[in-house]
Amino acid sequence: MAAVGLAVAAIPEGLPAIMTITLAIGVQRMAQRRAIVRRLPAVETLGCVTVICSDKTGTLTRNEMTVQQVVLAGGLVDVEGVGYAPTGALLRGDVPLQPAELWREAPALLALAEGAAMCNDAELLQGEGGANDWRLSGDPTEGALLTLAMKAGLDPVRLKEERPRVGVLPFESERRYMATAHGRGDGAGKHIDIWVKGAPERLLAMCSHELDAHGRPQPLRRAEWADQVERQARQGRRVLAIAAGVLPSHRPLTHDAVAGDLVLVGLVGIIDPPREEAKAAVGQCRAAGIRVKMITGDHVVTASAIAHQLGLGSGAPALSGQAIEALDDAALREAVQTTDVFARAAPEHKLRLVRALQANGDIVAMTGDGVNDAPALRAADVGVAMGHKGTEAAKRAAAMVLADDHFATIAHAVEEGRTVYDNLRKVITFLLPTNGGESISLLVAVLFGLALPIAPVQILWVNMVSSVALAMVLAFEPTEADVMRRPPRQPGEPILSRFVLWRIGLVSALFAVGIFGVYRWALDTGHPADVAQTLAVNTLVAMEIFYLFSVRYLKAPSFTWTGVRGTPRVLAAVAVASGLQALFTYAPFMQSWFGSAALPLPLLALSAGAGAAVLAVLELEKALLRAKR
Repeated sequence: MAAVGLAVAAIPEGLPAIMTITLAIGVQRMAQRRAIVRRLPAVETLGCVTVICSDKTGTLTRNEMTVQQVVLAGGLVDVEGVGYAPTGALLRGDVPLQPAELWREAPALLALAEGAAMCNDAELLQGEGGANDWRLSGDPTEGALLTLAMKAGLDPVRLKEERPRVGVLPFESERRYMATAHGRGDGAGKHIDIWVKGAPERLLAMCSHELDAHGRPQPLRRAEWADQVERQARQGRRVLAIAAGVLPSHRPLTHDAVAGDLVLVGLVGIIDPPREEAKAAVGQCRAAGIRVKMITGDHVVTASAIAHQLGLGSGAPALSGQAIEALDDAALREAVQTTDVFARAAPEHKLRLVRALQANGDIVAMTGDGVNDAPALRAADVGVAMGHKGTEAAKRAAAMVLADDHFATIAHAVEEGRTVYDNLRKVITFLLPTNGGESISLLVAVLFGLALPIAPVQILWVNMVSSVALAMVLAFEPTEADVMRRPPRQPGEPILSRFVLWRIGLVSALFAVGIFGVYRWALDTGHPADVAQTLAVNTLVAMEIFYLFSVRYLKAPSFTWTGVRGTPRVLAAVAVASGLQALFTYAPFMQSWFGSAALPLPLLALSAGAGAAVLAVLELEKALLRAKR
């Protein structure tokens, strides 16, 4: 019986179930905050993330693109209005440009607006909410270009009907441009028009001429256009170039066909303002010791300007995708330690960045949405896919999916991950001392040849019923106030840290003294053995109840109004455990099953006093630990 009792006492039967439930509750909480966890272990991994690599557009920014300025050979044109409603004037200086007169006053602007509408796969639909209620179907950048075309007086739908598309080269991250071919409206049939939009540096390499203020081709001034791109980027605008060309009708639209003699029409500067909640989330992550790195396909200067608005960047310049390719693995490992902004980055660069950060010992969360992002998402410690714009391949490769695509949701998920880890540690720190105290008291009885203070079946009752009922509420513990002000825990740090082992040892000793002390006292004062054992069981449960209030704050004091009051779940668990223990003690059928006996009130008061003593000792220990810091 002693061997059976020791076996039952040494094994925390409810621990695996409660740990799984704790992780599942973390998953539920994250889902309520728009983060869908696909793999249960990722909940715990989130708690030790040291670096978050995030896309920019739609994650750190609003993804509400608006063309703010147009750069033409004849000067700048400002665009009023925000969003996708085609309302707002086109201004040259302070002078509004009338859409009906653009063919004469600004032919280059009209040509650019035409290219913006034709080389475009998006669609704008007017809602029922009035003139400003427009909804986008497609890419936000293309939606901004459609809005510009409509502000210039063009009807994109009619334009595409008059000049049907006869060929297309979709945008590819490797080539960084999109091209379309359209039949001419004059019916000549000998040539087709081609429109190309894409990254300015890519299109400047593909153009030989530019469109002047009168709409006539002139030799391309590369340096002046490059300077304009730089100016737009410094103002935090995403810059796109639009170019035009012609192609013999018998020749198919290929990349070779558009790579040579194009005419640059102009540039568009598109603003995508940072999310306010993203700014706050970045600050929260930095306070938590988590570095945030922004990865974008934008121009280096644009990326740096947006990063500055978000509070990102350690002072080091942004690193371009071309520079990443030029670095070997060792050099990249050094670069990622100081660089927080990566511009003109392709999906394959994400994988190299993940591996470089992991080689430095970081725990990496990486965001992605495309098919090509899947390798980086799978390689990251926590792959984070976008729920709205993410592909199915990205979602399958990721451990977590953001239902709203917002960076702030990642910060919330990290917070929940840290909370889950705290609660797991509290569960372990609560359950193991119970088993430790039972084991020590039984071991003492065996060593000294004494009767067992608690019978094996009574130990099983405590472990499977009372302990589980009390420990379960620790899985629901709310986030502690300082959880996002602590540095990330070390990835290799064991959950049974030196502090946890010390606390388990101390509480086990206190439980053993309480169990064996009241048992021997009851026998020495003439109480029957069944009464002594029942007193020992009730004392153990009382100590667990008081210890529950202490373990909710491993280092902070529990003698506060919040700590004493607990939470509704804690108070409910105490009521359930007390009710079950009353049933164990006084119900005749329970007495028959477990060998328990009814206890008078003075003995119950003794059990409660032992529990209060444990709480007092632990609060003193916490105070001493805080004084040492």
